[in-house]
Amino acid sequence: MRLSQVKNKLKTLERLQFVLPDGTKVPSHFHITEVGVIQKNFIDCGGTMRDEKVVNFQLWSSVDVDHRLQPQKLLDIVSLSEKLLDMGDFEVEVEYQGPQTISKFGLDFSDNQFFLINKQTDCLAPDKCGLPAEKPKIRLKNIRMKANACDPNSGCC
Repeated sequence: MRLSQVKNKLKTLERLQFVLPDGTKVPSHFHITEVGVIQKNFIDCGGTMRDEKVVNFQLWSSVDVDHRLQPQKLLDIVSLSEKLLDMGDFEVEVEYQGPQTISKFGLDFSDNQFFLINKQTDCLAPDKCGLPAEKPKIRLKNIRMKANACDPNSGCC
C-alpha cells in the first residue's frame, strides 16, 4: 500500500486498528514511534544496481494502556514527516515487535482496519542466476490419454 492510499484511508476512519497476519489485533494502546523513509541501495545477485525507498511506520505497544492514537494525529505526523524528510509516495512498510526480533510487514486495508502482511524474500534476477524456471503443475487426472496409449505395443514404455 502506498503512502497516499494510507492517508486516504486515515481520513475515513474514526479509530486506528492494525491486525497481524495471524489475525491478532495490535493492542489499541499502541504508539507509532517512528515515521520515516528507509533507503536501500544494493546490487542484486545478477549484478544490477538497485535503489529502493519505503515509508516506514514502527508500531510499539507499552504499559501505557490509556494511550490511543487517533487517525487525524497520525495524518498530522505523516504530513510533518513528508515536509521534513522529503517523503515520496512510496510503499509503506510496518515494523512491529515479533516474538524474538522486529518483524517487517507490508500493509493492506479492509473492513476499516489495516492488515500487516507477511513479506517474503525472492531472487530479483532469476534469469541471471541460473535458476530453473518453475515447472507448471499438472494434475495427472487432467491429462487426456490417446486411445491404446498404454498398450504394450504402443511404444510408450
